Amino acid sequence: MNKTIGVLAHVDAGKTTFCEQILYHTNSIRSRGRVDLKNTFLDNHDIERQRGITIFSEQGVFKYNNSKYYLVDTPGHIDFSADMERAISIMDYAVVVISSVEKIQSHTKTVFRLLKNNNVPIIFFANKIDREGADIELLIQDIKDNLTSDVVDLSENLNIENNKELSDELIEFISERDDLLFEKYLNDEYENDLWVDRLKEMVKTLKIYPLLKGSALHDIGIDECLQKIDFLTYTSYDENKEFVGKVYKVKYDENKNRITYIKALQGKLKVKDEVNYNHKDKILSEKINSIRVYNSNKYEAVNDIKAGQIFAVTGITQAISKAYISQIDYNLNDINKISNKNEIISTLKSKVIFDKCLNIKDILNIFKILDSEEPALNVVWDEYLKEMNIHVMGKIQLEILKDVIKNRFGVDIEFGKCEILYKETVKERTIGYGHFEPLGHYAEVHLLIEPNKRDCSITFKNNAHVDEISIGNQNLIKTHLFEKEHKGVLCGYPLTDLSITLLTARAHNKHTSGGDFRQATLRALRQGLDQVESILLEPYYRFRIEVDLNNMGRVLSDIQKMNGEFNPPETFKDKTIIEGRGPVATFMEYSLELATFTKGNGTISLVFDGYDICHNSQEVIEQIGYDKDSDSEYTSNSIFCSKGKAYVVPSEDVKNHMHCLK
Repeated sequence: MNKTIGVLAHVDAGKTTFCEQILYHTNSIRSRGRVDLKNTFLDNHDIERQRGITIFSEQGVFKYNNSKYYLVDTPGHIDFSADMERAISIMDYAVVVISSVEKIQSHTKTVFRLLKNNNVPIIFFANKIDREGADIELLIQDIKDNLTSDVVDLSENLNIENNKELSDELIEFISERDDLLFEKYLNDEYENDLWVDRLKEMVKTLKIYPLLKGSALHDIGIDECLQKIDFLTYTSYDENKEFVGKVYKVKYDENKNRITYIKALQGKLKVKDEVNYNHKDKILSEKINSIRVYNSNKYEAVNDIKAGQIFAVTGITQAISKAYISQIDYNLNDINKISNKNEIISTLKSKVIFDKCLNIKDILNIFKILDSEEPALNVVWDEYLKEMNIHVMGKIQLEILKDVIKNRFGVDIEFGKCEILYKETVKERTIGYGHFEPLGHYAEVHLLIEPNKRDCSITFKNNAHVDEISIGNQNLIKTHLFEKEHKGVLCGYPLTDLSITLLTARAHNKHTSGGDFRQATLRALRQGLDQVESILLEPYYRFRIEVDLNNMGRVLSDIQKMNGEFNPPETFKDKTIIEGRGPVATFMEYSLELATFTKGNGTISLVFDGYDICHNSQEVIEQIGYDKDSDSEYTSNSIFCSKGKAYVVPSEDVKNHMHCLK
């Protein structure tokens, strides 16, 4: 049986040390590494060892009883959450490591939410039980208050060695969550095997969250934890179906060979097999050149793999993280209907600064590789400003990225200050018209542009008739709308929350050629934006602040000053909890201020909560100083042709010249 077990935690909870112990106890490694000694097996990158944190997800392989395990260690720092989220997508089960001293922390809540949203069963490991201040009962109550009430301590309540014996407390706990078992329980019809099977099933379906405990650093409870994880978990992969796999990571080796990491969801795959995948709305077919099974940074070359395994291949050149790989088209198309929307969103951007004597093409190639490995960077070259920007989670990520580029590529890079990543949308519906007809070219596009629900990005509908424009050209227009992020007219920030409908379009049998519809589409989009009021959007945090009662007044005052809003505070003994919502721009540095005036006793949890209307739009617009009419990449004017000569029609008069309206 193949099982993928992810290990996740808030930073410094002991996650990597826990992984070291598991690998050591299963004879996968000969000696246990330590984070403070910089010799851990899975944190194999020099930068990870120097800083003592996990930056890149990595997998270890071990066998236990009759199962083969793929243990995935994930980053615990919030700046590297995008990597963690991709790893979650291929997990069968997850172990969430929680410090018994610090208990539930902000990132633990994010981890739990992501796992639940991805339907990944969760087992808690209460770590550091030997530390002063550790209290399992308080930890369990903290889990119930902040994560789930369906947590149960299995350390004392489940005895596997003694005929899989369940305690009375556990029997009752399971019965309360199953109508059939509850009826049997009331009638004194207890059946041990039935209760055990339901326990496993309820863990699998996220109805029960087992808790195990120990100390990873001092090797307490690891054997018992491993034994119970093996007992509670099961998978049922089908090897007899056509192969389907899911990409979860892309890396480049020292020779710049592209390595694509995949989880096999069903079927089998061999070297030289041909696979299909969707890339930018096109089905690509490529041959597998080699298959590797990685154990940390070392690998074994194999000829084939089967369902449930994690492996890496060479030969795939374009597949991105969360893409599905298949051997037949219908499986691929069916599976690609599954939503792969990321919940971890970068809210900051930074300018890439490099020595002007360096070749810009070399810098672009470096960031193209980095963008393939970490799609959340969203590397963008601005041709108008002649500058490169990236999207990031925070300052720590920039520091790491700088070190990575120096170590891997031998290039010194600096980054500008972190800036808020704003977005733009429209306030009301509009119709945009675009026409592109220089001599020898022809294309016209009409787009209905409407406000969409918040955080819905851009959606597309097609109301054009095949009698007016061919299916091929209709699809071409859609492709141009989604080929990249498009700029708004206020500050040149990316457009979002739009519903765009293709109303009609026109081509010419002789003169329409490649690129004509791109020009007409972008002009129609821009011309429509020009006709109505646009709205500047900014990212928001959902926050939870816990402070002593005597600090409540100060916190409430601060929230108002930072343009936040809050629910009525909840008071427990001498503590108060304040939950609310506020702009990232004003709250991003507040944790430092909170720690200062509460002398370290106050805590704040910040979770990205989507985009909303900017609290200081006019100030931002004036500061950016974007001139929409000077952006050479985007224009709202159209080009027409008369008597063999092209001429420009300004935005405000374009509608009167449209051929489709005559």
